[in-house]
Amino acid sequence: MKKTAKNIVLAAAAMLAFTVPAQAFDKYSINRSDLPETAQEFLTEYFPKARVSMVKTDKHLLKKTDYDVKLVNGTKIEFNNAGNWTTVDCKTREVPSSLVIKPIRNYIKKNFPDTFVVKIEKKSLAYEVELNDGVELKFDRLGTFKSMKMDD
Repeated sequence: MKKTAKNIVLAAAAMLAFTVPAQAFDKYSINRSDLPETAQEFLTEYFPKARVSMVKTDKHLLKKTDYDVKLVNGTKIEFNNAGNWTTVDCKTREVPSSLVIKPIRNYIKKNFPDTFVVKIEKKSLAYEVELNDGVELKFDRLGTFKSMKMDD
């Protein structure tokens, strides 16, 4: 019985040792200069007038760093360790159309003419797009339509 209790305490201590340091790697700031150059250029090009309300630098154990940026207008942008965008979520506003590759823009214009993109996520092999009416669309990396999900 004593061994079991001791093992539980040791297991809990080991878990705590791995979770607390991971949280200590997060850093918060409001300075664009805390972002990689590529991410700073992205903000200047696509959101030139927007002010940054928060930059979260998320360091992972394998030395990989991600950046989460929140703008004062509510837009959230996620960048990978190289400073390339992975997600742009403008909530109810339109994502800058030049962020959406032309085949996807054309598909949406043809099939959903009265809508616009409010969120786009760039994955390794695909794009996921959310329209202002709640419809979610998936495309391959070249912009070929793959699937659709309607808001319930």
